[in-house]
Amino acid sequence: MDTDSGIAPAQGAGDPAERPPVTVRRAEVRDAAALVRLRALMFASMGEEPGPEDAPWRAEAQRWFAERLGRPAEFAAFVVDDPELGVVSTAVGICYDRAPGPLNPAPVTGHLSNVSTDPRRQRRGYAKACLEALLDWFGRETDAWVVNLHATSHGDALYRSLGFDSPRHPELHIRLPRGERA
Repeated sequence: MDTDSGIAPAQGAGDPAERPPVTVRRAEVRDAAALVRLRALMFASMGEEPGPEDAPWRAEAQRWFAERLGRPAEFAAFVVDDPELGVVSTAVGICYDRAPGPLNPAPVTGHLSNVSTDPRRQRRGYAKACLEALLDWFGRETDAWVVNLHATSHGDALYRSLGFDSPRHPELHIRLPRGERA
């Protein structure tokens, strides 16, 4: 049992050569709740407590996903469905404007996130299939020349196998204090 998510991990996923082919589809607005569920599982697997089903962030995230799924030129999510569990895997991508530079002459950069598979269906190639579909979308349907992501130790080898590498200059961030705004 995965103590973080309360879900039993996959058992007997089998030899990759014996697995049926993975069917990936582009997520639709109706999948927003499933994307939130997989996002919560992702946070739990990273050791971040996602909170209860009615945590305020979940409703906001569902609204956010639903809105962006209606913007196919700048946002895409690819999913794998399971006949018993519904949507069990996803990878999400978004394009954002950024000033061009010598290594990225396009004003568009891609960001990949929310790579998550339900623990009961892990180790079957679902995340890789979603990632490949998403990278194809970035390459064929967007102007992005560069796609970035934040990798955990769980996904690092998969991302590198698909061509991702460490940036020359590591990303840093700061959490700004939030309170009453003037």
